[in-house]
Amino acid sequence: MAIAWTLHNDAVTTCLIGASRPAQIEDSVAALNNLEFSSDDIAKIDAIIR
Repeated sequence: MAIAWTLHNDAVTTCLIGASRPAQIEDSVAALNNLEFSSDDIAKIDAIIR
């Protein structure tokens, strides 16, 4: 979710990831399958990070 949220931000042009196992890369790439957030999701995330 963190990768998807980072990519969702219009101010972000690149998201760098690190991995020590192939499964971590697979998980990171899988985040590209769900870049959509509901307005409720965005409100909850904004409340946490502010």
